[in-house]
Amino acid sequence: MSNTAPERSEQELEDAARMFKALSNPHRLRIFKTLSTCWAGQIVTGPVENFSNCQREFAERLGLAPSTVSHHFKELRQAGLIHMKRDGKDMLFWVDDNAVKALRALLDG
Repeated sequence: MSNTAPERSEQELEDAARMFKALSNPHRLRIFKTLSTCWAGQIVTGPVENFSNCQREFAERLGLAPSTVSHHFKELRQAGLIHMKRDGKDMLFWVDDNAVKALRALLDG
């Protein structure tokens, strides 16, 4: 039995690098960690104004402007770590479980 790690495709490595880059910012890492632990495996839904409240809560917790927190959410979304979707008057957002599994698999070797 071999102890070598499975070969990763170039695309898998590029995807992982993009996710790690997004998580290299301490504020984004803290936001992602909070979302991962608080809402693991759940889709959070609520009126758009609740999403704004969520961003304000993160802003207060991190000592950042709400617009900066919004930017961090955007970066996490573009990296494929979280998803956000408007559904009428509601805003849905959730952590991408497959992204978390892919990062874990890469780190576990």
